[in-house]
Amino acid sequence: MAWDTERTRQLLLDAAVTEYAAHGPEGARIDRVAAAAGVNKERIYQYFGGKQKLFIAVLESELAKLASAVPLTAAQAADLGNYAGQVFDYHLANPHLLRLMSWEALQSPEVGLAAKDERAAHYADKVSAVAAAQLSGEIASDPQAPFLFSAVMAITTWWFTSANIANLITAGTESDDAQSRREALVSMVRRLTAPPPVVGYDRSLR
Repeated sequence: MAWDTERTRQLLLDAAVTEYAAHGPEGARIDRVAAAAGVNKERIYQYFGGKQKLFIAVLESELAKLASAVPLTAAQAADLGNYAGQVFDYHLANPHLLRLMSWEALQSPEVGLAAKDERAAHYADKVSAVAAAQLSGEIASDPQAPFLFSAVMAITTWWFTSANIANLITAGTESDDAQSRREALVSMVRRLTAPPPVVGYDRSLR
């Protein structure tokens, strides 16, 4: 029977997500990934070339899932609060992704970013969508689109990347659960990105 290369590759990626999220690219062990996947560890070297390249492949795969699950068009950018809520939902259901990205950020700068060019193009498209919504007057025109989008992402992901601090700050809050945090997030982002009110016509100036 022919070896199912794609299935084996996916089994290794799925196992590696858990291993790298827990231990990072330095602490992860190839033998644990192989054992979890039920695959000979030599397949990892055959398919990915080694531990660091497997980590990069894991990040690329998981980032592609996020991009597919939560797109951002100019029309969707008109309500960045709703978009932030969707991103919040994704990370709530997939907490490993931000852990993987945090491990990546802790690596030596010489290692570089996984899929740097593809990610740059992906975020450039999102910034363009925000800029288009600003140009149409749907959202605030200030600050510039890259800074506005960055602020929205910072607010959204902070709940997960700084969970311990968030829990301390919100301790004693009457209602502090995921739904309450999501509702607060959507409301804050909508206020942050709302365009200035249209000044009405003053009849006394006739």
